[in-house]
Amino acid sequence: MGFDAEFLVIGHRGAAGLAPENTLASFRRAVELGVDAVELDVHVVEGELVVIHDDSVDRTTDGTGALKDYRLGPLRELDAGDGERIPLLEEVFEAVPGSVGINVELKGPGSGPVLADRLRDDGRAVLVSSFDRQELREFHTRRPEVPCAPLHHRLRPGMAAEARNLDAWSINVAEGLVDRTLIERLGAEGFPVLAYTVNDPARATHVAELGAGGVFTDFPDRIGRR
Repeated sequence: MGFDAEFLVIGHRGAAGLAPENTLASFRRAVELGVDAVELDVHVVEGELVVIHDDSVDRTTDGTGALKDYRLGPLRELDAGDGERIPLLEEVFEAVPGSVGINVELKGPGSGPVLADRLRDDGRAVLVSSFDRQELREFHTRRPEVPCAPLHHRLRPGMAAEARNLDAWSINVAEGLVDRTLIERLGAEGFPVLAYTVNDPARATHVAELGAGGVFTDFPDRIGRR
């Protein structure tokens, strides 16, 4: 388990199709279903890493407003679905068994340096990713030993060169971009391709047959190991 499987099944925001996303219930459900790793998103609030995707609380909680306008206490009182609370990153690390990898996606200003400072070296497999290249560089500069991965929602020139500059472990792309040409081109440069977000079993099988390194899924119950 972790990130060493031949084809990775990574629970997207836990098991976001089966439990409230980015909550302890979601991560525990993903673990129960046998994922290799879970993916989550972090923002910084009052110096703490909180696990939430959006920069506002409207979509995923019973609150309203921008994340930046919240203090940590009131934020943690919000209902993130089914009575769940927005967890701190350290709570997720405590809840998820050490044999299961964790992919931390950096969101928002300052998340890279704060994660670099807070991330424990406890032997767990960790992958750090982001669309925000500045935050990813800030993290990598401080913690070069931790694998990282740039995220892409569209194709662009220089993807492999950028990944080399970050000493990346993988390149993570939107599943609609995945084809054999991309996988072979990036694979020849030494980078496995991980595809997000794949919820159809037939599509997951096809992506695996193309040679991708794994998929992120909201439904780990549907997407087993290939």
